[in-house]
Parts: sequence; structure tokens; C-alpha cells
Amino acid sequence: MMQQLTCFKAYDIRGRLGDELNEDIAWRIGRAYGEYLKPRTIVLGGDVRLTSESLKQALARGLQDAGVDVLDIGLSGTEEIYFATWHLNVDGGIEVTASHNPMDYNGMKLVRQGARPISGDTGLRDVQRLAEANDFPPVNEAVRGSYRKVSVVEAYLDHLFSYINVDNIKPLKLVVNAGNGAAGPIVDAIEARFKAQNVPLTFVKIHNTPDGNFPNGIPNPLLPECRADTRNAVIEHGADMGIAFDGDFDRCFLFDEKGQFIEGYYIVGLLAAAFLEKQPGAKIIHDPRLSWNTVDIVERAGGRPVMSKTGHAFIKERMRE
Repeated sequence: MMQQLTCFKAYDIRGRLGDELNEDIAWRIGRAYGEYLKPRTIVLGGDVRLTSESLKQALARGLQDAGVDVLDIGLSGTEEIYFATWHLNVDGGIEVTASHNPMDYNGMKLVRQGARPISGDTGLRDVQRLAEANDFPPVNEAVRGSYRKVSVVEAYLDHLFSYINVDNIKPLKLVVNAGNGAAGPIVDAIEARFKAQNVPLTFVKIHNTPDGNFPNGIPNPLLPECRADTRNAVIEHGADMGIAFDGDFDRCFLFDEKGQFIEGYYIVGLLAAAFLEKQPGAKIIHDPRLSWNTVDIVERAGGRPVMSKTGHAFIKERMRE
């Protein structure tokens, strides 16, 4: 009897550990990804959750059994997987993460070549169908894929720093809350590079050590109850701003010098204005939620607002269009 896999969602995979997501299902997902896309090489990474490594290894075995070579970048954020897929010029990437979901969850975010998201209408349903059927050809040991660990951290930092001119940075004190998630090592590496270039930034790091037990709570600053530590640290240290990351650091949340949380739709407007200074008349993609501020700022800055369906996969695909 075919097992229905309820961990497949609209644009990623997320499920409660046990019946919804386990090592057997991870192996099947890897095998299905390999059979459907037939990639030669893909990159894997995982967040800090206690089950991420074992799920990632099961996923790797499934991919290898499908004849796919696996490059493992280790503890990583989702953005690092997107970057590595592009930078290493491989055929796809998968990050094992449940982002900001509760402790008893895990999941996966899938991309194809060029870091293009694989969502429900761009291949995820096909992967689901194959994984549910679990009817794969026998493993051919002669063409079984290889497994190798690699690091992209220095290249990732080069990429991040290419967006800024360090000479323009004024003295600032920043509270950075990694939430005991995957962001900590990258925060350390960014701080070290700033110091090496004598950039006048002071980092006040809190909850910076990766810990899958999340001793300070699930890192989800979108929830008001998860903002107190960042707010209090900004006030205590007299910082100029606060930055708080979620578990796989594909989202960050900003606080002003008074420790007040800045809602995301204001941030989108501020970022749009900054990008339009560099690229006048550019198109700015936004989702339908509380869009009045974004549309107003983009139009006043001479840009063209373009609405997309909510969800990172849909927004990225609309950007490419």
C-alpha cells in the first residue's frame, strides 16, 4: 500500500519527526530527487537541529543510490545552500532544516541548478509521487554516487562583502542574536573579516553558540515572545540596532536603537529604496501582505512594484520571470 507523505507542503518539506519524517522517508526523498531530476552532483547542508545530521546522511545515501555525487557543506543556513548550488555550479541543493518550527519537527528545502526553488508546481509534487510509490530500480553499485565534504564559507563571505563598500561604514554597535541556530559560525566569520579590515563595527553577540536543544527557545523572532532577549540587549549595551536570526538564518529581523521591533513591511520599503538608488527604475517584487508602504516607497523612488504570490519560492520565480 502506497504511503501518503504528508511532510510535502506547498514549497518545501516539513513534518513531525517519526511518522511524518524519518530516515527512511529521507532516503526515499533523496532517491526520488535523483530519479526525477537525474542530477550528476548536488550539494547538501543541514541546520543545528539534533536530527538534521542523521536525516542528511539518509538523504545522501538515497541520492548516492540514484547515482548522484554528493557534496556536503556541513552545518549551514539555507542561504549558504542556495549560494553553494550556484557557486559550485552543481545540479541542485537540499538544506535539511525546519527553520522556526517546533523542536519535534524537521524538513527540507530543495533547489535545482542555479538555485531555482523546487516547489509544488515546479517539481516537488513529482518528487513526492516517486517517494510515495517507493518503487525504485535496484541500486547499481558500479555507478553509485560519491560523497565528499567541502567548505564554501570563504567564498560565501566574499559574496556577501561584494555588496558593501566597507569604507562607507560608520562606527556602529550591533546586537546580533543567532538564536543558538546555524547563524553563529557565519556571524563569527563576518565579525572577524570586519576586524581584519579595521571596519568600526562592534558586535554584541548573544545566543551565538549553535545548540540543537535551543536552550533559549526556538529562534523565531517573528513571534513577539521571542524578541525580549534582543530588545533587552540593545537597551543594556546602548546599541545602534539589533539583528535576530531564525534557525536556518534565511530570515533576519531588525530592532531600532530603542529595542523596538521593526515590522518586515517597513524593511522591504527601506531595502527597495536602497536598491533603487543603485538601479533606478528597477522592478521590485513584493507579496500581497501589507503592501501599501512598499508600493508607495517604490513608486516615489521611481521603481516599478510587481506583486507576487506569498512564499519565497514564488517570489524568486517571479524575479526570474
